[in-house]
Parts: sequence; C-alpha cells; structure tokens
Amino acid sequence: MDEAEFQRKKAEMEPWYWWGIQTFFKCPWDENPANCDIGLVGVPHSSGNGSTERDQHLAPRAVRNNSGWYRRGHQKFGIVPWEVARIHDLGDVPLPHAMVNDICVQDIEGFFKRLDRAGTRPVSIGGDHAITGPILKAIAGKDARLTGGRKCALLHFDAHRDDYEHIPHWLGSVRSAAHWAAYTVAEQHVDPTRSVQLGMRGNPIKPRADITASKLGYKLIPAEEFFELGIEDTVRIIRDRVGDMPLYITFDLDVLDPAEAPAVANMEPMQRGLRAWQAEKIFHGLRGLDIIGGDIVCMIPTKDNPSNITAMTAMALMFEMIALIADGVNERKKG
Repeated sequence: MDEAEFQRKKAEMEPWYWWGIQTFFKCPWDENPANCDIGLVGVPHSSGNGSTERDQHLAPRAVRNNSGWYRRGHQKFGIVPWEVARIHDLGDVPLPHAMVNDICVQDIEGFFKRLDRAGTRPVSIGGDHAITGPILKAIAGKDARLTGGRKCALLHFDAHRDDYEHIPHWLGSVRSAAHWAAYTVAEQHVDPTRSVQLGMRGNPIKPRADITASKLGYKLIPAEEFFELGIEDTVRIIRDRVGDMPLYITFDLDVLDPAEAPAVANMEPMQRGLRAWQAEKIFHGLRGLDIIGGDIVCMIPTKDNPSNITAMTAMALMFEMIALIADGVNERKKG
C-alpha cells in the first residue's frame, strides 16, 4: 500500500465513530491553544464535591467516546462549526493532585490562562462544578484577554445556586463546587447584576423566605418560574440582562429532569427539571451574544444507563455551545 492509497483509505474511514483515536467530535487534536479559535477541553476533576460520588472525573472520556458518531452540521444556524472556525481538542487539564481540590483549582486556572493569552474560547467537559471558578478567574476580569479586562456575565444552569458564603469550606474544600458562584463575584470576575441563574429546584436544608432573592445580585429564575414564563420570555430576560457583556455559560446537568440525565452528582428526583430540548431552545435564543466559553459539569458515567443517555445529552449540549461560539466567530470574521 503506497502513501496515497493509505491516505485515501483513512479518509474513507473518518466518518465512522468506531474507527480511529477518539477526540471530541473526532476533531483534530492539538495541544497548542494558539492554533484554534475554540478549544475543547476535558477537566477530569472530582474532589470539589466530596459529598457525592467521585466519578465525575470520568466524564470527559465518556463524552469523547459518545461524540464520535454525532453529525457535525448545525441545522438551525446553517453552519458546520468546524468549517467556519478552527476547533481543536486540546486534551485534558493535568491534575497530579487530583484528590486535593484546592491545589487542582490552581492547576485548572493556570491551564485556562494559556487559552486566554491565545484568545482561544474554551468549551469544557468536567468534572464537578468546582472547575467553573478557576476557568472564570482565568478568562474574565482584570487582565483577561477574552473579556478585554472586563468582568463577564454568567448564565448558570443548575438545580442549585453554588453561591455558599455562610460556610467557610465544603468538607475541607475552600474553592468547592458549592462556593465558586460567590468567590468569582467577590474577586471581580463575574458581574452578578448582568448574570442569570436558571433552573433551581428541590427542597433546601432550611426553607428560604424568597427563593428568587440573591444577596450577591444574581437574577434567579427557579425551575417553576421558568415553566410559568416559557422559553421566549426567559430568553428575553437573559438577553436584556446580559446586553453587550461577554458571556460565559456553565451547565450543571442536574438542572435537567432525571429522565434525560440520570447520571448526575446531585440529582433532584420528583422535582420537575428542564428538558434537554428546552435547554437547546434557550441556547438558540442566545445567538449573537459575545460568548467567551462554556462548560458542562457533574456527570458520573458509572451511574449512566446502558444507552449512555446522560453522556449523549452532555455531548449534544456541548455541540450546541460549540455551534453558538463558532457562529459568533464566523460573524466577527465577516465584520
């Protein structure tokens, strides 16, 4: 077999998900963030939420394995993201102190600062929700290239608020999955007055007098309020709130109904959650905003059902994030 025939046969096999080395959506693997507009990153981290199962670090591998078969054209936007933007799999964040959260978050921040210096917008698969704090510290706020030194707006999908200020640590983790939405505000990376937390539900440890009140200044849309508002009004609230701010999206899979995401770290059973199609419609409604990156967190592959429904849902949500950002990159290139 000569080289030309070898390359031809490789090209014929490329569409088949079970052939080749799996990357996110079978896109090129290149660890240098300077070579792409959008960097796909695995953040295999499980020590920021010690109160639940620890296998969240296995999620990047599960999503890579499931994403190989997914078609890469985005019908709604009329684009193939990989044709309008340079998109590479940058690999996984190295976390040699994997069992020590407050060292890991420093390593995560350092990894994503490399992307910020290159002007590369990240789309990441966690890992537990402790990963979002260091990512935001790396790519938003003073000296951040992706925001031009500004704070960012945050769109936070979650069944829980993760804004704990009333306890100093979570089972020893200071910058935990429960604290990141507070310390990123205090440290001037997130502007809560331009941000929305969406989908909270379930019973609290102690009942709250007002479940829509945020001492930090976030706009809260609990799940029940979302169902009353509907998708169009929710999108309008988000767009009015964010305005022209650079926007980061973080998506905790427990915001979804357990029927579509059973393999999550902090499931809220019986309480009605968002459906995946509703989340997709919200994403479509964000088209045109300056989205600097996003992450999907809190999946536990070892709890998934035999059809890998949670991994597939995470993969589809990741694709929507990629398409949103690629569409924006494409429009800026035209302009």
